[in-house]
Amino acid sequence: MFGESVTPNQHQLARDYVLLDNLYCNGEVSVDGHSWCDAAIATDYNQRSWILNYSGHGRLSGNEEMENPAAGYLWDLCRRQGLTYKNYGEGAQRVPSINRGKWDAARDMDKADSWINDLHAAETNGELPRFTIMSLGENHTRGTKPGEYTPDASVGSNDLGLGKMVVAATRSKFWNQMAIFVIEDDAQNGPDHVDAHRTAGLVISPYCKRHVVDSTLYTTASMVRTMELILGLPPLTQYDAGATPMFNCFRAAAALSPYTMLTPQVDLNAKNTTKSPFAKESSRMNFSEYDLAPEDELNRILWYVAKGPDVPYPTPIHRALFTQP
Repeated sequence: MFGESVTPNQHQLARDYVLLDNLYCNGEVSVDGHSWCDAAIATDYNQRSWILNYSGHGRLSGNEEMENPAAGYLWDLCRRQGLTYKNYGEGAQRVPSINRGKWDAARDMDKADSWINDLHAAETNGELPRFTIMSLGENHTRGTKPGEYTPDASVGSNDLGLGKMVVAATRSKFWNQMAIFVIEDDAQNGPDHVDAHRTAGLVISPYCKRHVVDSTLYTTASMVRTMELILGLPPLTQYDAGATPMFNCFRAAAALSPYTMLTPQVDLNAKNTTKSPFAKESSRMNFSEYDLAPEDELNRILWYVAKGPDVPYPTPIHRALFTQP
């Protein structure tokens, strides 16, 4: 949507490694999407409560215990199986403080430095966690709200943060043992021309195939299952147990070439003003947490800013499906 000038690293990484053109989110929105990413399931309470909440009809009575899956999350699975792990902002309130990485910078491109510093420290002491999970969410943007970073600056900062981490990883002494998985928690940001659940994702590893398009149908649960297999972990739920592993992304031989970071060709410090398109509408939106802003209205604002007034906003495509006996 924003183009390669804003997200050059994500484009280049998809070209250098594996382009996933048939990848889908299991989740509908962030509330259940994060649970699918972290636990390969969203509980019955989770599924029921977000519908009430997002539709503005109130909140379903309950607590976090009802939202937590019975088998827990990936970090719980690591703990049960004796694997070291660290959490950088992705449900970090659910793990002991000793397992939380520093993740308090305001912007994604700065948050990345915390993990990079920990990586460099691990190269000295040899103690890199077997499993690391993190959340980089600045690309949600804050619309065109005056005083906030512009959509281009927000998405570009997210891209730069990812690029910096891949650069550090590929130059690390641990690189020959690493695999990095990148996915959205949900594909809520407007309909795709193929399917509203289709999403962007990356798999980056010295053992990944290079310059390949993988059209295998994968889901969020496929990514979770692949990480479990690499770590020697059992599945958390029936969904990751039955998901297609991402075997087709990998090969036996490693290619240890380092990644060279690209810089977004936009002003990463640009801020919206009162003259920005739809500044008044964005000012009325709640950006205190992800997905509290009205979805469709924000999507249309972001589309207008990214594409301009002459490109019509895409609408859902409804097709009849026929099967031949």
